[in-house]
Amino acid sequence: MVDEKTTASVRRKYNRVARFYDMRFMKMDDRLHKEIWKYARGKVLEVGVGTGKNIPFYPKDVEVTAIDFSEKMLEKAVKKRDELGAKVDLRLMDAQKMDFPDRTFDTVITTCVFCTVPDPVAGLREIRRVCKPDGQVVMLEHVRSCRPVLGALMDWLNPLVYGLIGTNINRNTVENVKKAGLTVTRVEKLWGDILLKIIARP
Repeated sequence: MVDEKTTASVRRKYNRVARFYDMRFMKMDDRLHKEIWKYARGKVLEVGVGTGKNIPFYPKDVEVTAIDFSEKMLEKAVKKRDELGAKVDLRLMDAQKMDFPDRTFDTVITTCVFCTVPDPVAGLREIRRVCKPDGQVVMLEHVRSCRPVLGALMDWLNPLVYGLIGTNINRNTVENVKKAGLTVTRVEKLWGDILLKIIARP
């Protein structure tokens, strides 16, 4: 069962930081975003569109629906979509309980989202539900380091980071993907062992 109180708390934090999110929290190399979107095929769902960082990278030959649970973040994404003239269906929706029918999408994409979803396994189960059986899930996610000292430091810092912006910096997202019933087909380290490209299927 989704913890509504925790979800509401995280939503408030993201509504609060939305106005300066692009300046402070979206400094990831654009090349990584472009790389992830090369996998997009057919009917695509972006989970956690945020302020619309990925919108410029959407391929022209796919149909994109993008969701976020923060009203203020989504307002920025709508503005970015309209400025770019992009064709994307933007919806206010919680990844932990999506409104889409089963087996709707050919590709599901996330970029630095499952550090934030309050119940990551619930959100990933929803992704498995809405992805077609022959579809693909492509994720760009930062995770807890396996190195003892760095991992311990991330554990120590996590309460502070979470308290400020609702982000967990010490999640084991690969294991969460497996717990959700998805089959991991590839994991690629992009920056040390804390930024991963994860590819999975239902």
